[in-house]
Amino acid sequence: MSTFVLVHGAWGGAHGFRHVRRLLRSEQHEVSSPGLTGVGERIHLSSPMVGLGTHIRDVVNHILYEDLDKIVLVGFSYGGFVVTGALEHIAERVSHLVYLDAFVPGNGESVWSHLGRDGRPKMELGQDWAITGPVREFDSPEEAAWMAARRTTQPQGCFTEPVFLAQPLESFPFTRTYIKATAAPENDIGNNAFWRAARHAKGSPAWRYHEVATNHMVANNRPEELVRILAGLA
Repeated sequence: MSTFVLVHGAWGGAHGFRHVRRLLRSEQHEVSSPGLTGVGERIHLSSPMVGLGTHIRDVVNHILYEDLDKIVLVGFSYGGFVVTGALEHIAERVSHLVYLDAFVPGNGESVWSHLGRDGRPKMELGQDWAITGPVREFDSPEEAAWMAARRTTQPQGCFTEPVFLAQPLESFPFTRTYIKATAAPENDIGNNAFWRAARHAKGSPAWRYHEVATNHMVANNRPEELVRILAGLA
């Protein structure tokens, strides 16, 4: 048995991992997927004050209050920033860190900078703090409709706030894995950054590397294949 903590991405929610949770639990693993403030099931808490730091605290508090240890910590997409930022507080509780088609940031970087944009977005009159995300594609029309009904906006601060990382990821004692969705369209937001991280992981002895032949929404499209990879890592 292993303990998995699954951190969702932008404009989504913990519900995106529902198939993966069920499959991992059927194999007797302990699984949780904390919701991030202001998105998904916690959309009622959305505000301009929500940022990356809020989401890091969401995950850190979940791990500390549940007293989870020796965890497999999984960050999907934007969740890569969240799990990276959490290491400052709970690294000693992590046995394996997994980036699922996700950003792998260094110290001081932001989602904004990973998208190739310089500096920070300029403040403007009437600027909207809630960002609407891209429309995602799913293998199943039923899954697409189910997820679309639960799509939310995301506070801009999540994308502009830099992450803190005291040391390179390779310096931590836990093991690391990158899982790349190889069928993601080239114009998918963030996909260039995901491929950069994937190529680094694939060529580094400090990482394990896996590929899944589907688009970005791996947990929805290929939950069985993803669980096989995660269970094998554990």
